[in-house]
Amino acid sequence: MAETWLNETLYPDWGQRFLVTRELARVKSDFQDVVVFESSSHGRVLVLDGVIQITERDEFVYQEMLTHVPLLAHPCAKRVLIIGAGDGGVLRRVLQHDTVEKAVMVEIDGAVIDLSKQYLPDIAGDAWNDPRAEVIVGDGIDYVAKAADGSFDVIIVDSTDPIGVGEVLFTDEFYSNCARILSAEGLIVNQCGVPFMQADELYETSLRRAKFFPHVGAYVAAVPTYVGGFMTLGVASKGQAPNTQTVEQIRTRAEAAKIMGTTRYWTPEIHVGSFNLPPYIAEHLPKTGK
Repeated sequence: MAETWLNETLYPDWGQRFLVTRELARVKSDFQDVVVFESSSHGRVLVLDGVIQITERDEFVYQEMLTHVPLLAHPCAKRVLIIGAGDGGVLRRVLQHDTVEKAVMVEIDGAVIDLSKQYLPDIAGDAWNDPRAEVIVGDGIDYVAKAADGSFDVIIVDSTDPIGVGEVLFTDEFYSNCARILSAEGLIVNQCGVPFMQADELYETSLRRAKFFPHVGAYVAAVPTYVGGFMTLGVASKGQAPNTQTVEQIRTRAEAAKIMGTTRYWTPEIHVGSFNLPPYIAEHLPKTGK
């Protein structure tokens, strides 16, 4: 029997491929093509529109850094809004924080949630059934536009790249509304791509958010299946700059949240160190701000 390989199509001239040991699902939803397959090297893999989103083997890197950094940079995050993240991994990490009282997750594509529950159950674990969780299949843009002022402490945007279904999550109107619905110390974080190949994402997103937030920056995580080196996670804050906490402050907050010892990538030291950007990445952060 001939081998079946899946070639990622994120870049036209560079990529990675996976040996598919078994295709589990292939669905054309109302929004995108969704594929879930099994690999011998990375476990089960979720692919949206030809782009690798999550693998069972290395999802912990991205999910931990996307979640724990903003929640612990905030002095006391209790109300969290998640946009996207249909696999449930971010929701799971948010709910690991004992200090979180409410987590609202808004995912536009219900097919991603359904397929993740069926074929990637370990990524979300029991998060779907946590009484603190409210999972909405709907438009995150619309939700943010209608949410009350100051109703969330942290917003986590786990979107695809700013093309196709993810494009509307990178507009002035969206970030303006995010700033409005965040509390006084509020933070927003979202992935800004791999700057070795997608530097414009980091620059343009940061420039846009600087219109609405006094502190705009980024931190990095090394996710093996996001090829091209460091993945950047863009962060903007209404309160204290998120790169000013000490290791001791972050550890104290993590102990209060009861996440110490639960992580495989994030630590207080990694948290603080991740804001120290290599010059080739830092040069794409605009020097402007309010």
